[in-house]
Amino acid sequence: MNFQLSEEHIMIRDAARDFAKAELLPGVIERDENQTFPHEQIKKMGEMGFMGMMVAPEYGGGGMDTISYVLAIEEISKIDASAGVAMSANNSLVCWGLEKYGTEAQKQKYLKPLASGEVLGAFCLSEPEAGSDATSQKTTAIDKGDYYELNGVKNWITNGGNASIYLVIAQTDVSKAHKGINVFIVEKDTPGFKIGKKENKLGIRGSDTHSLLFTDVKVPKENRIGDDGFGFRFAMETLSGGRIGIAAQALGISGGAYELSLQYSKERKAFGKEISKHQAIAFKLADMATEIEAGRFLCMKAAWEKDQGLNYDLSSSMAKLYCADTCMKITTEAVQIHGGYGFVKEYHVERMMRDAKITQIYEGTSEIQKIVISRAVLKD
Repeated sequence: MNFQLSEEHIMIRDAARDFAKAELLPGVIERDENQTFPHEQIKKMGEMGFMGMMVAPEYGGGGMDTISYVLAIEEISKIDASAGVAMSANNSLVCWGLEKYGTEAQKQKYLKPLASGEVLGAFCLSEPEAGSDATSQKTTAIDKGDYYELNGVKNWITNGGNASIYLVIAQTDVSKAHKGINVFIVEKDTPGFKIGKKENKLGIRGSDTHSLLFTDVKVPKENRIGDDGFGFRFAMETLSGGRIGIAAQALGISGGAYELSLQYSKERKAFGKEISKHQAIAFKLADMATEIEAGRFLCMKAAWEKDQGLNYDLSSSMAKLYCADTCMKITTEAVQIHGGYGFVKEYHVERMMRDAKITQIYEGTSEIQKIVISRAVLKD
């Protein structure tokens, strides 16, 4: 196996790193404090090609592989996880499914502006009583002949207020259970579609998270993606790829917290020497470095399998589980290493600890990933 990054991969990683330090770091604490969506920064990310990295150039994307995407997400999330999740949702949850399963007309009309960063997309699966369980959809899309009539509520939608294009999972035939689920493209200004409240969150506070309300929304027949009943498979495949993005986000948050802790430990003195020279701190740093490297290999393996056209369901769940749980551990240790300074905002690590928690929850909680993994390892 070749563990060496290509020159192109290194160039993409470095470009994302430089952008994050120059454009995302200034104001990141204030955006978190005020729950401000990074409008200008996301616009610039689109101009640099970060919002449609894996989309073919003919549809406005960068035509890059998943490894490039993972490297960029990691670097962006080291500085600002809120920008990282907006980028991840647009790439993994919206652009990917549209490119793979959309019609040519859908790609021309919707994918091009999404991939180029001209507009932002949102993936709408979660509901008040249905998180990652796509089979429990209460949102309905009733066939009215020339169109579908969409009714229901979606919760916890990333990019919910700032998106222009929404992929909405809905039940068209309850009697068919998961085979009666479809996915629809809904435009923001469609009559009957309303943006609900913005969530006041623990972490990723710069991320735009809303509930969405659909009341007798008319969706044209040509806005359904795939054949009738394809929605459940679409959701499952999309979430599987999305977990790679979440793993990369968790990896980035971990790396950011580790780098700040390493730097601080060499500057802060206690009992006559830098705290990095005390074994208690040095061992913490050793554990953090090792766990980040292990997570990176899991994440890269899942990305590589995706690029090779292999089944990556298991590897993406493993990467998401390990990187998310490790992220929570590492950011907590980062606060501990910083001591009292770690508890105040200007040192960043308290924000990273809050941001870390969501990586254990969205795209399926850690417990759901363990269900997926255990089913695979226990299968005869």
